[in-house]
Amino acid sequence: PARYPPPIPALSHLAFHVTDLDGARRFYGGVLGCREGRSTATWVDFDFEGHQLSLHLGQPFHTERTGRVGDHLVPMPHFGLVLELPAWQAMAGRLRQAGTAFVLEPQVRYPGEPGEQWTMFFCDPFGNPIEIKGFRSLEGLYAT
Repeated sequence: PARYPPPIPALSHLAFHVTDLDGARRFYGGVLGCREGRSTATWVDFDFEGHQLSLHLGQPFHTERTGRVGDHLVPMPHFGLVLELPAWQAMAGRLRQAGTAFVLEPQVRYPGEPGEQWTMFFCDPFGNPIEIKGFRSLEGLYAT
């Protein structure tokens, strides 16, 4: 039988647009705590909890609030992370301390049920939507 989450054999890479690399450095490096990697005058890489984000100068992608989370509509498409609960709580604290405007405030979903999870939605300074999920154990990621 499969074990969830299965061991990660590879890391993901996501490249998208931002309109200001210095602003991206302040948010991704300063607020989210991502380690900066290589860069040029037109792009910068960040270590997003082990996954590579490549932020390029350009117009951010179009999103619409069409995703339903409970009674709330959240931006689609979006990207994010799944963290163990202590790391999720630390990130929520950093975002609150930075004055981040949440699309969906940090909260628990499905309390006491299989798949119990904490979630929060916010946008980077360029409008790119991000969801961060938290689990007591990553084994609960695919629980039904």
